[in-house]
Amino acid sequence: MITSSDFMIKMADGTLKQVNPFNGTQVWTVPGRGHRPITRDDPAEGKKIDRDKEGEYCVFCEKNYLKTPPEKSRLIKNENGYETIRSLPADKLNDTVAEFRRIPNLFEIISLEYWQKNYNYKLSNEAEERQNNYISSPEGREHVLEIINKKLRSSGMSQPLIEELSSEYKLYTAANSFFAGGHELIIAKSHYDKNDEYMTGRLSSSHLSHEEHFQYTCFTIDALKDIFINNRYVRYVTVFQNWLKQAGASFDHLHKQLVAVDGRSEATEREFRQVRLNPNLYNENAVNYAGYNNLIFAENDYAIAFADFGHRFPTLAIYSKSRKNQPWNHSKEEIRGMSDMIHACHAATGSDVPCNEEWLYRPPDVDVPVPWHILIKWRINTPAGFEAVTKIYVNTIDPWLLRDIVVKRLFTLRSEGKVAPMKLADECDCVPNCLLYNKNIYGERAVSDSLIHPREAIMTL
Repeated sequence: MITSSDFMIKMADGTLKQVNPFNGTQVWTVPGRGHRPITRDDPAEGKKIDRDKEGEYCVFCEKNYLKTPPEKSRLIKNENGYETIRSLPADKLNDTVAEFRRIPNLFEIISLEYWQKNYNYKLSNEAEERQNNYISSPEGREHVLEIINKKLRSSGMSQPLIEELSSEYKLYTAANSFFAGGHELIIAKSHYDKNDEYMTGRLSSSHLSHEEHFQYTCFTIDALKDIFINNRYVRYVTVFQNWLKQAGASFDHLHKQLVAVDGRSEATEREFRQVRLNPNLYNENAVNYAGYNNLIFAENDYAIAFADFGHRFPTLAIYSKSRKNQPWNHSKEEIRGMSDMIHACHAATGSDVPCNEEWLYRPPDVDVPVPWHILIKWRINTPAGFEAVTKIYVNTIDPWLLRDIVVKRLFTLRSEGKVAPMKLADECDCVPNCLLYNKNIYGERAVSDSLIHPREAIMTL
């Protein structure tokens, strides 16, 4: 068992040796390497945005609704605020403008066929009804056939073979994943920031207002809960955001991904075993330890953020203080508190830094307390031969330098009103054991006004 005194050790020459308290990853920060620039050369630098192509820069843009699979829902803005519209028919897609869209991923990491062949998973009555309704119109039928043909071509199938497949097969077999799959995308409306004139001004989380980011977060949580409810074989839904190609994004257009899986990694199971032995582990080995080492840089009533340690990349960690362990059971105020903190971290990071946003929370079938927390990892260094051989990773920015970079930017952003009000640096309370996740996780049930499915019984613990 790793002790807290082993998490970070500074050597005489200044080398910082770190160990991740949850998975044992070993990381070194070597003096001098942190002075390398964190942004990367961009071939689009200096090129002006062609506003004549507004809304169609890529297939995710708002004028290309028919170039992606049928959407499951969209979030629109009207005179009453924000509204979610579900299961729009193809001929109604352009009647409203989606601030965010929820669509199936055309190329799934874990396919619908995986669930069908391994678990005998069948489409729900609701999914079948939605599928039948969508393809009952000429526009919907044409849309689905066009996207299926595109997918088959991209998969290497020749045009003659594609034409040999019946429309019935394409509509009622090949297209089933569009209506019942477990890999989805949450896509933002715009490709570029409306206030930028250069192609480097791609719209990122940092460009959203904190209200827009809150809506983005709530819309993602709604999809997360829905995936669990509609497939009883799902044990976890991983939620992540890859920003820029260096961080694994296929498109430099703001989006999140949700992928349903039927198990958990050994590293995760090992972490849960540690928590079973010490339910207060996330307080002691994460937030408390960060506070004792002056790594906490932002805090509000519902969340706390710090420069994390023991990661391959410079990492910002945001933890929910809620008693609830799962995002869908948080109150609107608690979600807003988390969203404001995530948004602030992205704003301090900036839109030109490749990064991954990773969500972690307690799965419904796990009996140990796990707080909802999010890691934002700056993908500014590339593991190479040294790491492969030694299994020791070189992280170019140590946690204190990372904290200083972020704090400086956050003070400026807060004074400009670009992030929500929050305490920064020395203003933070840093109260030990401020995370309440392990307080009676089975003693309280979340109140829901819309218990639409029996499986919500396990979702509200």
